[in-house]
Amino acid sequence: MTTFRAALLDLDGTLLDSIPDLAMAANAMRVELGMEVLREDVIATFVGKGVDNLVRRTLAASLAASQSDSECDESLFQRARESFYRHYHLVNGDKARIFDGVLDGLKAMRELGLKLAVVTNKPTEFTLPLLQRTGLAGFFQAVVCGDTCARKKPDPQPVQHACALLDVAPEYAVTIGDSLNDTQAGRGAGTRTLVVPYGYNEGVDVRTLEVDGIVATLVEAADWIARDGAVLKTA
Repeated sequence: MTTFRAALLDLDGTLLDSIPDLAMAANAMRVELGMEVLREDVIATFVGKGVDNLVRRTLAASLAASQSDSECDESLFQRARESFYRHYHLVNGDKARIFDGVLDGLKAMRELGLKLAVVTNKPTEFTLPLLQRTGLAGFFQAVVCGDTCARKKPDPQPVQHACALLDVAPEYAVTIGDSLNDTQAGRGAGTRTLVVPYGYNEGVDVRTLEVDGIVATLVEAADWIARDGAVLKTA
């Protein structure tokens, strides 16, 4: 039995490749507003800080777009947001796929006796159906979404809330994600942090992040948890 008691996992880019569905909705939004479509790999760089940021970045066709930008007036943003939500509800989960190693990794973590939670910036109305449609829902005892807490990742509040729901102190938990948002939230909450290299990292090389480990798959993450937990237990 490992000393660690919980694993908190990001959703988009860590468990699931959801870019095809997100890009379809984002481009449908742009077409509806009279704009040209963007390449899927470009839209992938816009994912990570919640739907509102994705909408703003897609409108501006720029990763630098944010709520403070004057270029995106509020009325246009509200029209775009409504359009994106409508289109994404139609395609959410249609082409999303589970990354290699995720199912085996989750099973291995469960066999270690870990409590599992999803901590995502995606709104609840999209997260819960997506977990159900991909068959992942049954692995998790808790799901913390972008609208569950007052603040989103990279703020530590969602990670802290997940630990509270699982009744596990942060020092006995591991946060696993694919981006700076996840690692900052996990470290800020007091958990250990692991990062996978295959997800959506807003153009930031994961090798530059301050983490406890880079793991190629969730199977490797489970091995790290078992190995490091055993070291902690005997220390």
